[in-house]
Amino acid sequence: MIKLSGISKLYGSVKAVDNLDLTIKKGELFGFIGPNGAGKTTTIKILTGLIKPTSGIASIGDFDLDKDPLNAKAITGYIPDRPTIYEKLTGWEYLIFISDLYGLERQKAELKAQEFLSFFNLDESSNKLIESFSHGMKQKLVISSALIHEPQALIVDEPLVGLDPKGARQVKSLFIDLCKHGTTIFMSTHSLGIAEAMCDRIAVINKGRLIALGGVNDLGLQAGKSRADLEEIFLELTETKNDPQTP
Repeated sequence: MIKLSGISKLYGSVKAVDNLDLTIKKGELFGFIGPNGAGKTTTIKILTGLIKPTSGIASIGDFDLDKDPLNAKAITGYIPDRPTIYEKLTGWEYLIFISDLYGLERQKAELKAQEFLSFFNLDESSNKLIESFSHGMKQKLVISSALIHEPQALIVDEPLVGLDPKGARQVKSLFIDLCKHGTTIFMSTHSLGIAEAMCDRIAVINKGRLIALGGVNDLGLQAGKSRADLEEIFLELTETKNDPQTP
């Protein structure tokens, strides 16, 4: 469903991403972790079409992000780590506006908007200007807007930032349910506990290169720590691995 083939991105002489190969299947909740500066943000920008790779091919579904970006983006939702919203709109107006961008029929758009507002307990605030929302409320609205067109793939960067425990639990349950119904989720996070608890497979990236890939048990074997938790595995991998690990 999501495929990166030989993706590299250079900024001058610096390789932010170095020959990255990943294939994420339909319905998979895929974790993407690494230290600061490892290349996670650059990879996400490539997957969302915000930047182009220096070399390689990125595709979502059957669509090449370079050759057919509009169709690729039409089946993709994106949840950034910092919500940026038109704050002079109400919550309801914003969701309808996003629905219009995706070409949803108005009746369906209104039903989906109400569904998400109810799910995230934003009903009573739906007619208030977004500028009055808390950070957590804005994050819930951004998540709703990313899902309102029922994307086949969801690109996520730190989805639980600013959410209270109830909101975080709602989002985790929502993601798991989406994957059960066929949505593919590519999730970058610094929260190793979330990655360990939720993800089917996890890729570890360091200095732009893939150094490990698999389930937590697979990563443990690659790190030589078969009984360790993901935090211990991650530290071992990123401190000792300098060469790409063949998946």
